Amino acid sequence: MTNRRFLFLLGSSRRGGNTELLARRAAEQLPEGVEQEWIRLVDRPLPDFADLRHDEGYTTPTDPHERHLLDATLGATDLVIASPLYWYSVSALTKRYLDHWSGWLRLPEADFRATMAGRTLWGISAYASSAARAEPLAGTLLHTAAFMRMRFGGVLLGNGTDREDVLKDGEALTRAKSFFSGETPLARFPDEV
Repeated sequence: MTNRRFLFLLGSSRRGGNTELLARRAAEQLPEGVEQEWIRLVDRPLPDFADLRHDEGYTTPTDPHERHLLDATLGATDLVIASPLYWYSVSALTKRYLDHWSGWLRLPEADFRATMAGRTLWGISAYASSAARAEPLAGTLLHTAAFMRMRFGGVLLGNGTDREDVLKDGEALTRAKSFFSGETPLARFPDEV
């Protein structure tokens, strides 16, 4: 797959929040012609994930939202998780989406893990306090990328409590200008050599 295709997954329940604004600023820097798809997870609600590994197993999704998300995920060269920092990690909408990966991994026709291997996972998040701790969010995305044998582009963080506050975070806006450029190494678990 030579042409890059970015899938932006917006994990906030609010439109136009600080995380989305920061993601859009970073996306403005992508070269012309790079395909982008933006999906608000709140507009594509997924059912609660049911662990069926030891029961009837998994079948091809028939829910239109899940099918769309699976197809969009498989079609992306670059997957951008844009989730506000909630309780030190990703939002519930984002976590539910990632939980469904467990089922997609067990769909023979999807070949999910092999298809995602070598692609790049990115994270973008806004937090509401200078004392916020984003390590668990970054760890969730890094470990997900490592398990899937994906590349990891890192996490772009910005500070914003009130609406549009992230646009006052000069450091975050500067990092956004070059966030999607540069090398993205294959992700590894921290204890791997």
